[in-house]
Amino acid sequence: MSSAIVFTEYGGPGVLRLVEADPPIPAEGQVRVRVRAAGLQPADSLLRSGRFRAFMPARFPQRLGNELAGVVDAVGPGVEEFRLGQEVLGPAAAPGAHADHALADASQLVLKPGDLAWSEAGALSASGQTAATCLAELSVGKGDTILIHGAAGGVGSMAVQIAVARGARVVGTASERNHEFLRELGAIPVVYGPGLADRVRETSDGAIDAAFDTAGTKDALATSVGLVADRSRIGTVAAAANVEQYGIRRMSTRRSAAQLRELVNLTEAGQLKVFLQRTFGLDQARDAYKELDGGHVRGKLVFLMP
Repeated sequence: MSSAIVFTEYGGPGVLRLVEADPPIPAEGQVRVRVRAAGLQPADSLLRSGRFRAFMPARFPQRLGNELAGVVDAVGPGVEEFRLGQEVLGPAAAPGAHADHALADASQLVLKPGDLAWSEAGALSASGQTAATCLAELSVGKGDTILIHGAAGGVGSMAVQIAVARGARVVGTASERNHEFLRELGAIPVVYGPGLADRVRETSDGAIDAAFDTAGTKDALATSVGLVADRSRIGTVAAAANVEQYGIRRMSTRRSAAQLRELVNLTEAGQLKVFLQRTFGLDQARDAYKELDGGHVRGKLVFLMP
């Protein structure tokens, strides 16, 4: 049997239950992973609350979890690149990584380096690939100055590190308690709130080439529009209002094993680290989602399984 977090109605963390079920059976091109770690994403809360129902309606009993790391324990037809017992990381084939066992498309997985902790491996794929995809679409590279809103969060902290690794200068918004953290990542921190645009100009000599919003705060897009001349280099992954009004793209993740392998290479080179705020067991699902829903998470929240 296998434990899994499910919900049978939309609502807050209180709708979550831990149930026992038979482990899923991998289909063509899939493997089953004995999950050792699985990150939590804002998208998981959006699905659970019902705010995603127009785009991804739940199929009750609905499982959650989009990223994982673990050990291959079953291989579906047509899979040749992985074998039983290999340690892997990557996206789940469908929401369901918050469980003892989950399915994944073999084409999306990569091998986990032996020295990468399970907790970090399980929280790398979703936020890391979102950050990498968006920075690529915004053409962020050497010599650019980029403003990252919500720079201390899961996606934001990875975007800071990836941008720095690409030779960009980063200005990041965060609460004051996270400013030293951002300095350690190589970013110039600024506090969000009224007067944000002026503070950014002071710290960046007025030159901002691109902006990436992960926070969805009221002033993030307005500030970005006022600072970045080319609106095609402004993007958001947050549920921010007025995106269409400003002519800004709401960005999404493009996942690939090649991109994930590049992120793993950055971790091995010491240029990318997954920062964890807290880890939980599956039996602490309601506590984990309550903390996720509260916002202001520094780095990632992760489920760890024995």
